[in-house]
Amino acid sequence: MYQLEESAFFILIIIIPIIWIGYFFVSRWKKNKQEKFASNFLMNYLSPNRSKFKPALKLIFLSMSFVCLIFALVNPKIGTQLEAIKREGVDIVFAVDVSKSMLAEDVAPNRLEKSKRLVSAILNQLVSDRVGIVAYAAQAIPQVPITTDYASAKMFLQSLNTEMLSSQGTALESAIDLATTFFNDEDQTNRVIFLISDGEDHFDKSYESAEKASKLGVKIFTFGIGSDKGAPIPIKKNGVIESYKKDFEGEVVITKKNSVVLKKIAEVTGGLYQDGNDTNVVLKFVSEILRDMEKKEFEAKKFISYKDRFQPFLMGALFFLIIDLLLFETKTKWLQKLNLFNENNNG
Repeated sequence: MYQLEESAFFILIIIIPIIWIGYFFVSRWKKNKQEKFASNFLMNYLSPNRSKFKPALKLIFLSMSFVCLIFALVNPKIGTQLEAIKREGVDIVFAVDVSKSMLAEDVAPNRLEKSKRLVSAILNQLVSDRVGIVAYAAQAIPQVPITTDYASAKMFLQSLNTEMLSSQGTALESAIDLATTFFNDEDQTNRVIFLISDGEDHFDKSYESAEKASKLGVKIFTFGIGSDKGAPIPIKKNGVIESYKKDFEGEVVITKKNSVVLKKIAEVTGGLYQDGNDTNVVLKFVSEILRDMEKKEFEAKKFISYKDRFQPFLMGALFFLIIDLLLFETKTKWLQKLNLFNENNNG
């Protein structure tokens, strides 16, 4: 197996035909100048050791030097080494609320963006734990399965928005039920759900789901986003607030953080509740939680470690360049005796 680290450098191959075209025009120009100065017979007499073959040979060596240099820049890598990797950590599923209430701006810039930044900050401090992401409103949908690829997790995290689910409302139980399916029974690790929400629950079945999760050995830690005072839900067009969400009676809806619900969900599973508005406090809280948890081995895979192979090409480029510099355009005596290129018959 192999891979090319910097394949974009292959574009430099166009230098070689440019060199050959330049050589052709320079040779034609030199020949025309020589014909004006003296005939071929006289030139052979004045410069008997002039080789007709050596200039083309030097060009070939120079071209080979460029080819090797380009491959060295591309840096082909060949997988020749197998390494066993063992990881120890905790399985964490982030359940992120994407209901309309998360658009409230009682935390900057709004609750949803604050939640996404919070998850991203937690991912930045993880080392070998596996993570997954669930998005939920009135129903839950999987976003990222359990993985150690934090870069992919961040990419999908940024795509979360309140329009990704047509059914609105907040069903915390759907998030918990889906998140518990992410854990692999074959890999027994500490299982954690980080539930991030403003705490609004329109279906009132979250405690039952929390009890089921607890029986499966899952701990739920909840993070409340928003303020107790609450805020209206803005309706925007092109980033400008046009109005606010209203109820059936025409009154502006004020959405408030419900920390009571979140605390009870956490307590049912033996987890804890933490206010999520202060990122630094949350990071310290998460760090202490994971530090106190027992880390178990959950992965032992072999993967191919690619080794750089630019060195031979770099040496080849240097080799052909040195030959080109040391090769003169005059005839070589011992080659002249062999007359391999029929140079003696040409004068």
